[in-house]
Amino acid sequence: MYGFVLLVVRLAMRIAFNLHYEGKENIPKGENFIYASNHRTNADPPLVGAGILGKHSFMAKEELFHNKLFAWLIRSLGAFPVARGKGDTGVIDTSIKCLEEGRNLMIFPEGTRSKTGKVGRGHSGAALISAKSGKRIIPVGVVFGEKLKFRTRITVKYGKPIDPAEYIDDPTDPNPRQLVKLKNRYMDEIKALVGEVQPESGSKEAENE
Repeated sequence: MYGFVLLVVRLAMRIAFNLHYEGKENIPKGENFIYASNHRTNADPPLVGAGILGKHSFMAKEELFHNKLFAWLIRSLGAFPVARGKGDTGVIDTSIKCLEEGRNLMIFPEGTRSKTGKVGRGHSGAALISAKSGKRIIPVGVVFGEKLKFRTRITVKYGKPIDPAEYIDDPTDPNPRQLVKLKNRYMDEIKALVGEVQPESGSKEAENE
């Protein structure tokens, strides 16, 4: 069922938008990853996932599961609910389990869609999951104009993997400061992919925060 639903969604994305993918050569084969992307529309999960091999999972706000038909669709695509603002710690365990099962995990670190199109500050959830699971993070930039409409040109850009071992000393008990540095790294890489900062700028911010 997953493969069929994904095929239909990918076809729908190709029909609806003028899709282009860059940086797929940055994704090593035979490994699953955490994909951390900017977030501008509800179409971001299938847009990001359409260029990736393998099965995917992603977090979705619990309100999206209230409609039974839509809940069935997004569950078929690997979505699982998260209660925003309620300290839902179980979502970390669910995310790690998905990764251990060999699925890719898509995360939108800003936590909500950007109303301005600019990349927001971001949260450290992806850093914590990466630290505890040992899985590398692929930064992703979804780029298009001011509004998303029929046949809009969309470019999805995949960056190079970020290894949590470069930042985290103890995966069993990650240091909060180290998590912030890892978070700053992937957020600046995302900003670089969408053209908001230069790729080198992230390291200085990470050192200073």
